[in-house]
Amino acid sequence: MIERRTFDSLGGADHGWLKAKHHFSFAGYHDPKRMGWGELRVWNDDTIAPGTGFPPHSHADMEIITYVREGAITHRDNLGNEGRTEAGDVQVMSAGSGITHSEYNREAATTRIFQIWIIPNQQGKPPSWGARPFPVGERSGRFVTLASGYPEDAGALPLRTDARVLGATLKAGQSTEYALAAGRYAYLVPARGRIEINGVTLDERDGAAIRDESVLRVTALQDAELVLADSL
Repeated sequence: MIERRTFDSLGGADHGWLKAKHHFSFAGYHDPKRMGWGELRVWNDDTIAPGTGFPPHSHADMEIITYVREGAITHRDNLGNEGRTEAGDVQVMSAGSGITHSEYNREAATTRIFQIWIIPNQQGKPPSWGARPFPVGERSGRFVTLASGYPEDAGALPLRTDARVLGATLKAGQSTEYALAAGRYAYLVPARGRIEINGVTLDERDGAAIRDESVLRVTALQDAELVLADSL
């Protein structure tokens, strides 16, 4: 089962400095049919103007993954963490028992991110933050795990949930596959380009809610950059 969710069908808000599209119900956007997908709760497609961003605010008991598509985002939190995450790279914040953070676009150009929230399988743990680069060349033609709740995924940023977030880049005409275990939920978004997945066509920034498909075969109809969440 693959449900295509076109970019135009997504909820959203325009705050001037922030233009947001919501794959799932979030803030002022509510759709009872789009409350989440398995343990995946939020997938926001955010465009942030230069010199602006999210002022300090708090979260608890949520795994928050930021995938930077263009530009860079600068993080700061009350634990003393500070870092700048560039396009193609990833940061993970485990909110745990509570964390206050800000996320700003300190760049001269627009920043575009995917903000992905997954419900943790552990509550009230100490909060944490981390980031690391994932060179696009290392994801060429295959899915690479960017963040994971499984210790066997060496090199991925750690998550406190039974989930993985993966990335891949494909040249036009190139294909790759991903095995989806029984009972899992997958959500796939082309950050760039047009693709076909198991016969379903997705345009850039469309979403695909996937269930009961043992193998995902993805073919790029244009040069493409993909982000995939695999969760319970």
